Amino acid sequence: MLKETPQLAPDGQPWRISTLRNAAGMVVTITDWGATLLSCRVPMPDGSVRETLLGCASPEDYLQQSAFLGASIGRYANRIANSRFWLDGNEVSLTPSQGEHQLHGGPQGFDKQRWMIDRQNEQEVLYSLTSPDGDQGFPGKLCATVLYQLTEDNRLEITYRAEVDKPCPVNLTNHAYFNLDGEQNDIRRHELQLLADQYLPVNAAGIPDQALRAVTDTGFDFRSRKAIGQDFLNDDCQQKVGGYDHAFLLNARGDEAQPAAHLWSSDGKLQMTVYTSAPALQLYSGNFLAGTPAREQGEYANYQGVALESEFLPDSPNHPEWPQPDVILRPGQTYRSLTVYQFTPC
Repeated sequence: MLKETPQLAPDGQPWRISTLRNAAGMVVTITDWGATLLSCRVPMPDGSVRETLLGCASPEDYLQQSAFLGASIGRYANRIANSRFWLDGNEVSLTPSQGEHQLHGGPQGFDKQRWMIDRQNEQEVLYSLTSPDGDQGFPGKLCATVLYQLTEDNRLEITYRAEVDKPCPVNLTNHAYFNLDGEQNDIRRHELQLLADQYLPVNAAGIPDQALRAVTDTGFDFRSRKAIGQDFLNDDCQQKVGGYDHAFLLNARGDEAQPAAHLWSSDGKLQMTVYTSAPALQLYSGNFLAGTPAREQGEYANYQGVALESEFLPDSPNHPEWPQPDVILRPGQTYRSLTVYQFTPC
């Protein structure tokens, strides 16, 4: 189902909202502005329905927030240090969006652009976007698509694809924030298992400043299920950024059939499993959510949503030594990144 809002987006056109449904009663809504996930409602065995995504009360409220709620992120998710990198012997300068650094593709990234609806039905919607040469400083024209699919076994599948006419780093993801309790409460009571032996330390600006580090004997060890708050802020690496905002190099990197992470609601009644073809997940505990317009009760507070963003490691264009595929997409190649969020009542 597709509907248009009476309110208008910044380009003077209405928001177009697509609704996906399955026979189990799961309902997902998405808008073409930023190819943004608005809602993900999961039916529970007792007949109730849980809203698992953070979101705003109306589409226009999304313009009043800077948390990237549910948005498609590109051309390059996460941070590029000093808004520059070297490519084939030439320095490329980007448009900064977080101090001197570029975050999530720049001040006018893919989250702030109108995506075209190429096709849709109750099971899927396909969006496309063309980013011109020089957009936010990136070289070449890029053509991207994102396919949202809802399966009968409560899997929300998100597939990004892209092609370029000049070499360019590409790193697309969705910035969904989850709270499996369906309430505006503290996600640090959620339990998480993140199947990664290594994480990437960062400085106070979120820029990697050390080599990959083993999670063993640190608060970053989520290889066994534990509460997000169990080791919260117990080390300098977390304290620099107010909690978790770190990339984990996945043990199953590239193998989309193997779980990357499991998340459980505070009451243990709903589980979400993450699968991805990406090499890393960024764990963000919502450290700076305060003041973000909320769907129901005014504003969100810090730590009321958790993001598990599938992506390359941050600042990868400046670190070709890291053990992951090349982040530079070249003409004739196709970028593809799949992420699956599967919801299972317990």
